[in-house]
Amino acid sequence: MMTLTAKRQATFPKAACEAMGLKPGDRIELEPRLEGGTRVWVLRPRPNRTRDWVGALGTRARKVTDHSMTAIRRSIAEGRRNSE
Repeated sequence: MMTLTAKRQATFPKAACEAMGLKPGDRIELEPRLEGGTRVWVLRPRPNRTRDWVGALGTRARKVTDHSMTAIRRSIAEGRRNSE
């Protein structure tokens, strides 16, 4: 059993979170469905796409301190050489 707060928040039982593989900060979505003529809500984990880019640069990323056009052009030329 869960209780809804005045802010429409609820605490899920530990067993339910473990069964769905949910951790603090995870996102879930509710999907309305008709099951045997009765409206039910299906709850499922939702991928957290806001952090997909983290680590995308890997070890190739380097600290850049020169933001001049000359440095930018040099970086572009270097990238083109490395992609050939």
